[in-house]
Formats: sequence, structure tokens, C-alpha cells
Amino acid sequence: MANYSQMASDIIAAVGGDENIIKVIHCITRLRFTLKDKDKADNEKVEAIKGVAGAVYNQGLNQYQVVIGQTVEDIYDEVVLQLGNRVVDDAATQEAIGETQGNQSKNPFVHAFQVIIGTITGSMIPIIGLLASGGMINGLANLFKQQPVGSMIFPAAMNAHLLNPNGSTFIIITTAAMAPFYFLPVLVGFSAAKQLKANEYVVAAVMAVFLDPNLRGAINTVTTVVHKGVTYTNFTQPTLHNVLGVHFTSTIFGIPIAFPDPTGYPSYAYTIFPAICATAIAAPLGKWLHKHLHVALRPIFEPMITFFVTLIAVMVAVGPIMNLIGGVLGNIVTTLIGNGDNLIQLGIAALIIGGLYQCLVIFGLHWLIIPILTLQLASTGQSNINMIVSFTMLAQGAGALAVFFKTKKADMKGLALPASLSALMGVTEPAIYGINLKYIKVFIMSSIGAAVGAAVGGFMGLQMYGFSGSLIGFPSFISNPMDGKIINGVKVVPHQFLGMSNLTIFWIATVICIIVAFVLVWMFGYKDSDVMGAGVEKKNAFKDAVQ
Repeated sequence: MANYSQMASDIIAAVGGDENIIKVIHCITRLRFTLKDKDKADNEKVEAIKGVAGAVYNQGLNQYQVVIGQTVEDIYDEVVLQLGNRVVDDAATQEAIGETQGNQSKNPFVHAFQVIIGTITGSMIPIIGLLASGGMINGLANLFKQQPVGSMIFPAAMNAHLLNPNGSTFIIITTAAMAPFYFLPVLVGFSAAKQLKANEYVVAAVMAVFLDPNLRGAINTVTTVVHKGVTYTNFTQPTLHNVLGVHFTSTIFGIPIAFPDPTGYPSYAYTIFPAICATAIAAPLGKWLHKHLHVALRPIFEPMITFFVTLIAVMVAVGPIMNLIGGVLGNIVTTLIGNGDNLIQLGIAALIIGGLYQCLVIFGLHWLIIPILTLQLASTGQSNINMIVSFTMLAQGAGALAVFFKTKKADMKGLALPASLSALMGVTEPAIYGINLKYIKVFIMSSIGAAVGAAVGGFMGLQMYGFSGSLIGFPSFISNPMDGKIINGVKVVPHQFLGMSNLTIFWIATVICIIVAFVLVWMFGYKDSDVMGAGVEKKNAFKDAVQ
């Protein structure tokens, strides 16, 4: 977490010290100082402070303004704590907030989106480094694993000494690398609870319930069969109710419940949205219980009631919503793509899906698409959907890389480089939450690059033959393991377009994708004077609701 106390101290010193400060207020992105002598403020020192996006003196308001961004309220609280109430002017602060909020969209849907994005990005900030590390480790492990015969990217002699994908070393490394993603709901729940002043252990425990494999028995009929001395366990999923395509597979206290995974495994692994919902429920509920329970009952009953009420609310409401969203998304994607034989249709579909897919990643809903592309790979050995997804990863990495090369801020370079490398290795969360979504134009320009790259691949009939995507996933474009086999009466043959191999098409589309995303971000997406989080609500998005 950021050291707001030290940052506040550095800002106070850089504007001339506490004796030079008459008053300090804030708007939604800036600290606004009224100073005895404005010339004592050192712009260079202020702008060199980590977390400060800029400084400017407003002659008309007689204010020295320090641009902070999302965390301005946290810094303001620390400044007041160090200077005392003599510098406080609540009326002026509320007026400044009202004026700057007036510049935001009054559209309730846009405003709601800003609130949600601000909450998610604020909750993800402490986890970014962990996700970036896991993504890079997983990418390297997959790059240096043994390749199947016929698709080797290393000489046979070298290939024999690489990581065996079925060996214990590879399994342990990749499991460890992906653990932060699997347990992302727990991590996000804990972080969001700290942001919204909820009991972080209660929220983390609620989300941990949905990752417990024992929960599988609650929605499946379990039978065992013994064959030749070997016991096999079968899970069959009954459908108790079917409403709008949502399969309610179990009940709790007689209330029908559904889980987001279409395969029936009741896991919220890799998701973000349920954790945010759980926190939004637990925060006001916990505060209400704390206020109304007798002090002797709080230690036991406050967390107990908060835990079970939040758990049931998420289980009853969020699961069906995600199940419904998954069904709708699946229908849209498959309708757009069709059977994949019409390259014009595939190119247009790739343009649309490629430009919008990372919006699903923001809410952790992209995992609802996985069963569709998994079915493609299992049945035909290739997936045009995963091809599109691969370019969306690549473009977000290229966007973050453009920020790295353009920025002159050391802290921004330190964040942008590992985030871009992680995206180029197939994990976009660090790039999205650490850089691109905060500076929203970076995300938009990168998404345009993704749309262009995916469309080029689509119009040329590009196919993907494995799961690993982005730049490091190029082996997945070399050859189809089902080449030569007969599927649905048709022999699978290596894909070509105008005499170009599938891998050649991949590299053409990749270069175009990177160039478009990089250039657009460089020209229109980012500059150091941009305010991080401008246009997005402060990270404590539900603050008024939970106080």
C-alpha cells in the first residue's frame, strides 16, 4: 500500500512548510493550498514526489494546486492530520468537489460505470505486482516446455531437456504462478474490504467458500462405480429450474441457486465482480450490526451474521446473474463468428469482439467465454475465438509498452514495463488495472489496436491451436495437432491464405496489432500531464453508503 503519510509530509515541505500554509482543501483530483507566499512552493520538488501528477498555481483562485488523482482524499486526510484543523475549510472543500464533479458525466449509467471502475482499480492496485510476477513466470514456463513432435520451436536435442508439461516441476511452477489468479476473488475481496472499511477477513472468507471443491457436492449427484478394482466417481448435475437459460442446480434454505460456470463446477475462481458485490453488502451490514449490537455480542455475532448474510446474498443473486451473462455472451460470440468458414464474417466478428473483449476482463467475466473456445479446441484442434482473444492481450501489452517509452516518470516506467511484459506473456490484468484503465484513453487506444490486429487475422482465416496466447503464445499458431484427421467427414489440413502459412499470418497480424496500438497510445492515449483516474470516482466508491 502507498505511504500516504510520507507523501503528505513531502508535499507540505515542498510547498514551503507548515508555516507557509494558510488553508488546504481538495477537489476530486487535486489538493488546493492557500499559501502565505506562493514563491516558496518549489514546483520541481512537488512534481518529483512519487504519486504527484503535476502542480500549478491558479492566479484567479489564489491557490497552489497539486494534482494527485484517485487518492487525493487519502492524502488530504494525512495533510490535515499533520497540520491540524486550523487549515480545514469543509465548506470550500465541498464546493470544490461539487464544481469538479460537475465536469463529469451526468448520465447515470456512465456515472455508475465510473463508480464501479474506480472501485475495481482501487481494489486491484495492491495486487498488481503479484499478478504481473505470476503472469511472467507462467509465460516463461510455457515457452520453455517440451513441444509436441511436428510443432517444435526448438531443436529436438534441446527440446528433450526442456520442461515436461506432465512433469512435477512444470506443474508446480505453473500452479504457483497462477495461484494469485485462481484465488483472485479472495485477494480482491480482502483489498476491497480495506478500501470500503468492511471486515476484510469476513469478505475474504466469503469468497473462499466459492473456491472450496467440497461445494461441488452441493450441486451434483455423486455416484461411484467400481470397474476392475478401480473406483470411478461420477458427477451428474440436475437442473431444478431453468429460467431465461439460467440453470438453477441447487437450493439453500429452499431458495434456488446457480453458479457461473456452465460446466457446473461451483467456482468463482479468477473472477472479480462477485468480490466487489460481497464487499458492497458486507460493508454497510457490518457497520449497522456494529452500531446496534451490544458490545458484549459484537466479537462473535457481528462477523458471524455478516459472513452468512453476505454469503447467501452473493450465492442467490450473483451466481444467476453471471450465469445469465455467460449465456448471453456465448450466444453473441458464436452468432457473430458463425461456423468460421466465411472469412468476411470472421473478420468483422474479430473486429467487434477484439475491440470489446478486454471490457470483460475488467469485471473478470472473460472466464465465461473459456468453455466455448475449449469446446472448439477439443472438437477441431483449433479456435478462432482464442485467436481473437490473443490479439486483445497483445494490444494491451503494446499500449502499456508505449506508456513505458513515452513517460519521463521513473515510477510510471517501473510500473509500465512489468505490466507490459506480463501482457505480452498472456496475462493482461496488471497492464489493465495498473496503467491502461486508470488512463482510460490508453485502454481505448489499445482496444482499437486489438480490433485491427484481430480483424487482420480474421480476414485471413487465422486459427489458433492451443491456449497460450499473446506474443509468447506463438507456438500455438504453428500446427494443428489434428491435421490429417477426419472430423465431421472433412479432413483437417494445414491452414493457408494466399500461400502463406498460419504462422506467417500470425506474425503479419501481430506486427500490425502492435504498431497500431503503440502508435495510437503514443499519439492520443497518454501524456505525463494526464491525471491518473480523471473522470473516475475515488476508490472508496461506496463511501457514502457505508458511513
